[in-house]
Amino acid sequence: MKKKLLEYFIKYVKIDTMSMEGQHQIPSTMKQFDLAKVLVKDLEELGLEDIKLTENCFVTATLKSNCNSKCHIGFIAHMDTIPGFSGTNVCPNVIENYDGNIVKLKGIELNPKQFPFLKNLIGKTLITTDGTTVLGADDKAGIANIMTMLYYFKNHKDVPHVNIHVAFTPDEEIGGGIDAFDIEGFGCDFAYTVDGGDYKDVEYECFNAASAQVTVKGLDIHPGSAKGQMKNASLIAMEFNHLLPIEERPEFTDGYDGFNHLCGMKGEVGQAELFYILRNHNKAILNRQKNDFYNAMEFINKKYGENTCTVEIKDSYSNMAEKIMEDPRCLDRAYQAIKKAGFLPTSTPIRGGTDGANLTKRGLNTPNLGTGGYNCHGPYECACLEEMENVVHILIEIAKE
Repeated sequence: MKKKLLEYFIKYVKIDTMSMEGQHQIPSTMKQFDLAKVLVKDLEELGLEDIKLTENCFVTATLKSNCNSKCHIGFIAHMDTIPGFSGTNVCPNVIENYDGNIVKLKGIELNPKQFPFLKNLIGKTLITTDGTTVLGADDKAGIANIMTMLYYFKNHKDVPHVNIHVAFTPDEEIGGGIDAFDIEGFGCDFAYTVDGGDYKDVEYECFNAASAQVTVKGLDIHPGSAKGQMKNASLIAMEFNHLLPIEERPEFTDGYDGFNHLCGMKGEVGQAELFYILRNHNKAILNRQKNDFYNAMEFINKKYGENTCTVEIKDSYSNMAEKIMEDPRCLDRAYQAIKKAGFLPTSTPIRGGTDGANLTKRGLNTPNLGTGGYNCHGPYECACLEEMENVVHILIEIAKE
């Protein structure tokens, strides 16, 4: 099974599926169809039914129960890689029996002093980039794990299993892709995204999320005659940022801490804009963070004049824990599966977003499972084949009747 898992993974990461910000169609890049078509062929070879490739680049298929089970469970992974770092011409580097030393790549190195988890992978098979691209383990490791689970059931027809539904989705990395997913057509009691994190982890708590745009209007006067008249919008925007709690910046937070992240800015004397993301596991505290923005706006407007500053805040996604705890069958099944696979289950709060948050909000409880990948979203990305195989065993246990 390990050999097949590696075969799937290497094949998938070599296919460029970078998504792109600022596009209005799903998928944001047509090259995501290149992987989708390969997955359709692989699913056909595994004998799945109801295989579909939609115009929005969703691949879905079903492996019907071989024991008349009434249970329907979904497994989901996304096909795209981040737009912020190249996923073109990925050259995976497979290191068998990793010795725990520095791995030298093109222009960079994987150093155990910088990445202590590497010491836990000594003796295992490490898969890295060549140093110039992402690896694509986020989330092609998840795809390969799901496909290997299906491969197992194809070759072990005597093992009873539930109705297994799989979906491979576009544009997770830029958000919004999952909005076009047909939950009712998927037909599951609950589902799992297989999309990063420790292989023993069941992630079901994520941030409540919002975005904020702050616009500052200035008064652009020639600097030679600006005394008493000029309002420098860029300087006022900087003042606005300093009105927010410094300790709530991402670099000072972890665990269940929320944050306000200034992720972009542009400005001149006449106008400046600040772009933030707001995150908190606690919805009430997130509302307080929003009020901090409005209070800062009021302060700026009292000081510099009405309508100098405007704040627009939009909600992005919600913490899925509340919905999942109303019907925790998905958690109970995952915990039991991890134990049956021989591991001790854990749960860690997600400090980010997941397609599962959107799906859970829309009525399909979807916690997240690990993949065996590390250091996603950059050239230091890597994966451990043995940990990926552990995930496959967990998925098999989840799907057994």
